[in-house]
Amino acid sequence: MTELWLITGVSSGLGRSMAIAALEAGFAVVGTVRNEVDARSFENLPGPAHARILDVGDHGAVSGVVEEIERTLGPVSVLVNNAGYGQEGPLEAIAISDLQRLYDVNLFGALRLCQAVIPSMRARGDGRIINISSATTLGAAPAIGAYSSSKAALNCLSEVLAKEVGAFGIKVTAVLPASFRTDWAGRSLTRTGEGDSHYGHLAETRAARAARDGRQAGDPARFAAAILALAADENPPLNLLLGASALRGARARIAQMEAEVIASEPAALATDFDSPVDLPAA
Repeated sequence: MTELWLITGVSSGLGRSMAIAALEAGFAVVGTVRNEVDARSFENLPGPAHARILDVGDHGAVSGVVEEIERTLGPVSVLVNNAGYGQEGPLEAIAISDLQRLYDVNLFGALRLCQAVIPSMRARGDGRIINISSATTLGAAPAIGAYSSSKAALNCLSEVLAKEVGAFGIKVTAVLPASFRTDWAGRSLTRTGEGDSHYGHLAETRAARAARDGRQAGDPARFAAAILALAADENPPLNLLLGASALRGARARIAQMEAEVIASEPAALATDFDSPVDLPAA
């Protein structure tokens, strides 16, 4: 039986690139899209490309779609949670309802899909779950804190899930990409202008992000090749950084954390019941 991949959000961008690479490698791919036009476009790709219309934020629909896929096409070998979108604007100005919708798609949608495929993977003693996160979780980028926080939660979820399901032969990795040449900073980024009168200091950051749209350093085809290699890795990492700027961000974050560990040491050692030392005098 041909290995079956389920990739969410394949209409464009990294999802489309991953789907094409998997099809070219000989795998069958189910790709989720949002409408009939995108479904027809996806199924016109060479190879066994199967489209399913699904809003991953519609939690009542996810389990039914996965059940239908596994009933008609076979068990999912590789799940790639790629569907998601960005939200730009200062945290003070983001409506809680918008934040809830963002989490519904970027975090809870991914978790619901994991929950839907794990029973079959557990029964077979094998499976791969790849959650596409973001390198913005490494540096707390201003003006996209809502998006970054949803992806940071996905990182934590992925690491915990890997420890919980590893005994069943299921491998889980969070992928933290830097900026790749997709429409993420264009069509896939929701912007709010609320609060701009108070946050003029963020205008340059937001303008620079918009200016990079279509000129990002990351190559989506090479990203897809890295994901295929990850899916084949018998000992995959818990986290995979992709893009040179992701490495720079991670190293800066490690250095910051090390400095904070050192600075925290006196208080950390003085706050247990049996601590041999007292807090320094204020």
